[in-house]
Order: sequence, then structure tokens, then C-alpha cells
Amino acid sequence: MIAAAALAVSVAATSCVRDLDVTPIDPNLALLDDPDYLFNKCYATLAMAGNSDVDGDCDVDGIDGGTSGFIRQMWNANELTTDEAYCVWGDPGIDGFDFNTYDAAHPMLRGYYYRLYTAITFCNHYLEVASEADPVKTAEIRFLRAFEYFLALSGYGPNIPFVTAVSSDKPVPGKDHEIYDFIESELLDIESKLSAPKVVKEGEAGYGRVSQAAAWLLLARLYLNAEVFTGTPQWVKAAEYAQKVIASPFKLNTTGTPNATAYEMLFMGDNGSSSAAQEAVFAIMGNSLKTASWGMTLFLIASTYNGDMLAQYPIGTSEAWGGNVARPDLVQKFFPNLSSVPAEAMKDEFVSAAGDDRALFWSVGHSLNTGVITDFTEQIAVVKYNNLYSDGGTSPTEGQYVDTDFFLLRAAEAYLTYAEATARQNGGKATSDGLARLNDLRNRAHASKLASANLDQILDEWSREFYFEGRRRLDLIRYGYYGGENSYNWWNKGGVPAGASFPAYRNIFAIPTTDLTANSNLSQNPGYNVTAE
Repeated sequence: MIAAAALAVSVAATSCVRDLDVTPIDPNLALLDDPDYLFNKCYATLAMAGNSDVDGDCDVDGIDGGTSGFIRQMWNANELTTDEAYCVWGDPGIDGFDFNTYDAAHPMLRGYYYRLYTAITFCNHYLEVASEADPVKTAEIRFLRAFEYFLALSGYGPNIPFVTAVSSDKPVPGKDHEIYDFIESELLDIESKLSAPKVVKEGEAGYGRVSQAAAWLLLARLYLNAEVFTGTPQWVKAAEYAQKVIASPFKLNTTGTPNATAYEMLFMGDNGSSSAAQEAVFAIMGNSLKTASWGMTLFLIASTYNGDMLAQYPIGTSEAWGGNVARPDLVQKFFPNLSSVPAEAMKDEFVSAAGDDRALFWSVGHSLNTGVITDFTEQIAVVKYNNLYSDGGTSPTEGQYVDTDFFLLRAAEAYLTYAEATARQNGGKATSDGLARLNDLRNRAHASKLASANLDQILDEWSREFYFEGRRRLDLIRYGYYGGENSYNWWNKGGVPAGASFPAYRNIFAIPTTDLTANSNLSQNPGYNVTAE
């Protein structure tokens, strides 16, 4: 496993990241200076574990290759720790997520940390050797690095290593708001250097690459959470940059097919080539032949179905692992009275009962429990992702792997950001324009219009729109509903079935013990023991 102290050490783009510690460049690793290869690698590390199919030749060592994938790690850290998702598997680290008891030795949080910093290292290397090759590509790689630093900051706090160049020196942590300021300044500087927003579909030039709209949306997210990061809110700026996205060519997909609603189409095997692509501000491309991985959308699909479900509802893959389920609190966002949750119901029955196309649940063979569970069928299943095609077809390469893209940034986020940011400037009540944006989302989902909305209702709308997309944790932190003494509980929060507060220091994760050992410049985040708890 590469230590952050060694992240500045040259890392090969052609092999796993080895156990470099703080020594000089490993002679077994070859640095590549080919601009095209490096450019592709900076994007590819978000979709694949390494340079070969599935989990071979991985970029991050010391963790199962399939588990190490970027999407899988981001999702676990930001969903299993919240009121939305719960995993019944017994893998090391899962209960730490489920019950908010993660520590400095948590294996998956260590993997997520190294995945982010390995990606940052690839970007740093590209910018050192190829920044003069193409100004637009250089701006894109700077965006990717800023996005990865955003995730590192929101996950591990400001006390993380800050490196912008490949070096054998031990990295030092960011000071005060240095990393927040860096992300902001980078995005503002590259805004005019990125290509203009343009909706393209998979197979067309530019699909899967970032444009100005991606910078605007990440700035909107940064400003929406500025009070968390710096203590100073930036609601005006959050609304301003959200509006830039809303006014861009990227729009909500509002056109369904006879086989899928407009919302469902965002999570299907042809989402990059259907009308859903108009919502993809930044898509991580899935391809069953070229980007096969256990850690991308296959994980989101297979982990939410079991074999019994597949027998009744084929989803375009033979994989069904039966692990991740909805917490009752997520189901309750659509059914405030849990006693009205449909029993033995398939997806369409759930949608009809909820009056909301986004209620993509399944209870056939599943029960709704509020006690301790150990089996996948003891909670409601989520059927949000699949590898079916919205035109009624299936992938031409249907088998294990999937073609479903992951929309890492999608236009709907701008609508909710605008609604929340303007409400926070309006005493906690949605403005007329903000309410209109909320109802744009609800209209797309065929849900009833809201006549008014307060901040808690907006938070619920965040969940209904974005559940199981890997972003919930920071939303709860922004609202003061995550760590620390607060009145918001969820099932098994803090390891208590009825829910209980856990310490505020858990709002950020621990710096992995392995990094602290390798780099004396680093110090542990407050509240965590340097060794395992």
C-alpha cells in the first residue's frame, strides 16, 4: 500500500502501487511520459481498479482489487454510514460503516484514501510532463484533481496531505483552509479553459469528459458546503453556480419510454446513449468489454439483488450478490407511515403506491425490520440500477459485466443546490424560484407538487432524488444531522437499533494508521487513536 508520505514518489501508470514507504523511486516502476496514455489513465482510474480487466494489475495494493474501485469505495463511505443504505455482508470494515464505528485501521477507508491519493498522483504526473500538450486536456486533469481533493477534504478533513507535484519529499498537511482555497482557485481558473458545455452521447466525441458545466457544478457543491469546510457560508455563490448549470445545455431527462420512466433511464445500461445523457454533466463510462470492473456500476447493481429477485426480474447481468439494502428511514422518505409500505410488491407496485417514480424498491420475499438483521431479505431491496436498455433490449454482451454508466455529476444536483441555497438565504423557507426547481424534479418523477418547502423537506428531497448515489453523508453533515448530539436518528445509527448519537469527531474519517507511521509530518484527526480503537 502506498503511503501518503510516498505519494510524491513517482508512481507507475503501468503497475500496482507498491509498498514504497518513504524510499526513493522504486526501480521496478516505470514512469510513462506519453500524454495520451497519461490523460486516459487519469480518467480510467475512476472506472477501473487498474490496467487490466476486473481487478487485476490494480492501482492500489493491500486491498482486494475489486473492492478497491473508486465508485465502490466512495459509495461505501458515503452511503453505508447514513440513513439510506445498510450492508449485511461480514467483510472486514462493513460493520464499522453500518454502525458508525470506523477507526484509523478501517480497511475500506484506508483503501478509499489511497484510491483518492493515487488518482491525485496520476494527475500530478500528467500536469508535470504533459501540461503543454493540450490546454483543454490540462484543464480537465486539473478538474479531476480538484474533484479528488474535494472528496478527500469532505472525507478526511483539512488535515490531509497536500501535494501538487511528484516528489520524493514527505507531503505536509494542508493548513487552515488551504485545500478548500486550492479547490476553489483551481476551478475558477480552469472555468474559461474547459470546453463549453455540450450534450453528447456515448460514442460521440467528448462524452465522459468534463466541460465548464462540471466546474460550475463542483463549485456549487463546494460553496454549498463552505460552512462545513471553513465556517463561513457561501449560499449566494452556491446558487449562482447552480444557476449556471441550470441555464446550460444539460437538462433533466424528462422523456421516458414504454419500458422505463425518465428517472429510471438515468441508471440503465444505455443511459449514455439514450436521452438520459442530457443530464450527465460528468459520466464515468461503463462498458462490459472495455471497462469491466467489480467496483463500478456492476457493484451497484449486483450488490442490491439476489438470485430470487433475478428469477423474477432479469436485470441484464448474471451477478446477484445480495448485500446492500435500504434502511427503513429511506423507505420512509416515500412512505411516511411505514405500515403502508407494500408487502410482496415489485418495483412498479412500489412506484404506484408511493406516487413517485423514484421509489424503486422491492419487497417480494423481503420484510421490513427495525431490529438487528443478518440476512439480505430482512430489509427492503433497492432496484435503482440495472443493465437493461430503455428501448426494451439488453446489452449485446449481456453476461457478467455491465454497460451502465455512473453519472458522477448530473444536472439534478444543480436544481436541489439552488433550492437549498436560496432557502437558506430566505430564513429556511424555499423561495418561489427554489420551489419551482424542486417541483421540476417532482414533476419529472410524477410526484405531487409542493406548495411550500422548508429545509428539512429539501433534505428529504435530496434523499428521494439521489439515494444510493454516494453523496448522502455530506448532506447530513451540512444539516448538522450526522455526528454529534442532534435529534436526527436513523435505524442502527451509532450501532443502536433505534438510533443513537455518535461523537462529532466522526464527521470526518481517521487518517489511516499506515500513513501516520510512514509520514511524521502528519497528525491524526481529533478523536481518533493513532492505533486501532
